[in-house]
Amino acid sequence: MGKKVLVVGGGIVGLSSAYFLMKEGHQVQLIDKSAMDSGASYINAGYLTPSHIVPLASPGMISKGLRYMFNSSSPFYMAPRLDFDFFRWAWYFKKSSTKEKVKRAMVPIRNINLLGREIFEGLKQSDDFENFHLENKGLLMIYKTEKERDHEQMTAQSAEKLDLEVNHLDYQALQKLEPHIKLNALGAFHYHCDRHTTPASFMKALQRSLENGGVTVHKNEQVIDFATENETVTSLRTNTADYEFDELVLASGVWTSKLAKKLDLKIPLEAGKGYGINVASSTGISMPALLLESKIAVTPMDGFTRFAGTMEFSGINKTIKKNRVEAIATGASSYYQGLQIDEEDKKNAGCGLRPVTPDGLPYIGRTQKLKNIIVATGHAMMGWSTGPATGKLVSELISNKKLSMDIRPFYPERRF
Repeated sequence: MGKKVLVVGGGIVGLSSAYFLMKEGHQVQLIDKSAMDSGASYINAGYLTPSHIVPLASPGMISKGLRYMFNSSSPFYMAPRLDFDFFRWAWYFKKSSTKEKVKRAMVPIRNINLLGREIFEGLKQSDDFENFHLENKGLLMIYKTEKERDHEQMTAQSAEKLDLEVNHLDYQALQKLEPHIKLNALGAFHYHCDRHTTPASFMKALQRSLENGGVTVHKNEQVIDFATENETVTSLRTNTADYEFDELVLASGVWTSKLAKKLDLKIPLEAGKGYGINVASSTGISMPALLLESKIAVTPMDGFTRFAGTMEFSGINKTIKKNRVEAIATGASSYYQGLQIDEEDKKNAGCGLRPVTPDGLPYIGRTQKLKNIIVATGHAMMGWSTGPATGKLVSELISNKKLSMDIRPFYPERRF
């Protein structure tokens, strides 16, 4: 007989946790404060990215954030505001942004991304999982300047040392991969280890799999409070119901920190807002790419091309700033000659809030203070790539199985 498990959070991490717990025979319920049809799990670039071995907290990022603070259209934007939690997070971020800590983070980041890629590919072949879009074209890192080329060259060398396949393309080789649109660039690095997907198709397949497997999903329910006893959370109250359980999974993305406060747990997180523009008309683009100078992700998805980007720290809000959307459209057009992103596409742009930890590593694991809680959040820009891997690890923890990888670097109550 399995355990009674309540998962709080209906994004990629929460749904993946519920899926693997269901497969292990547990009695699973899931609640989410939204209708579970929008947000970061739907508006992201859809990349599976073992290549993204460098965490956001890297040398120079705080200085860059301060430099961009009064330029609200910049790729990395920290909105000036009086917020003690944000100041504390920024201090931890600065402490984490050292060469030594970045180097130490690369292996666990690679490992959880490779696990995520393996799981996506396994689900694609699974008979009990509905078909979804997944392609193996790798990922291009396209650059315009020698400065950006040299910077990416260092990352590529680190990736090769970690057995990730990457090669350098000059302009002619790059243009050969994109024969239907002319590029304004010097060249690119091609990471063959990466994949790309259409997020909405996978999320729908995942939700239907949960419904077919007997997982009860409660939408539009907001957590109000918890009851605890003897180092255990005994129940949870929402705006509509009370829940009892053996194990509780907190996978609520940027809201996890606020829920943790109700339990007197300190889980530093900040919301990093990203934007996405969908273009249904033909763009001629066939290869997923990161446009390095502009920090824009380009993904040919199932039926449309998505242009995504920006990291905006302005608190938990879903306000879409028109100048940031315009910056993505203008930036993309500067790389692809003749690319047109019309006003209607920009008007329909969406956003999502990524949960960002101070050191760029996710939180995955049990807490010391409360024995039946597992925290699963903080994946920043890699949430899509690593969400299923996190769900698998959560199910292994609750099922007392051998873990698929070492999660000690992801300890939720680690010191910064």
